[in-house]
Amino acid sequence: MGRDTIADIITSIRNADMNRKGTVRIASTNITENIVKILLREGFIENARKHQESKKSFLVSTLRHRRNRKGPYRKIFKRVSRPGLRIYSNYQRIPRILGGMGIVILSTSRGIMTGQEARLEGIGGEILCYIW
Repeated sequence: MGRDTIADIITSIRNADMNRKGTVRIASTNITENIVKILLREGFIENARKHQESKKSFLVSTLRHRRNRKGPYRKIFKRVSRPGLRIYSNYQRIPRILGGMGIVILSTSRGIMTGQEARLEGIGGEILCYIW
């Protein structure tokens, strides 16, 4: 794992989905726990639980796959803001992904939330990633 924990989450989930793995193991931090809660609430993953192993905490997430299909569920994750280039947006300019079908995950002054929640509260922040 590198220094960009959000990119590590996205890459782990994308690789597990492409290889039709059922679960993903992610290092547990406050940011990763909040992002996994959003993914769980929005229905992109089925289950998440915390697992501890020799003083290190991990989140074990169960991926959602399409029923009666051979292919994976095909979630598309795109990392927007990165350590070398931070992208910020006010609440009026938060993008709508696929006309509202996808979600935007933001880091705001009130915590990590979706773009729709940030628009309702009237706060902007750093755009972390797009998911559709």
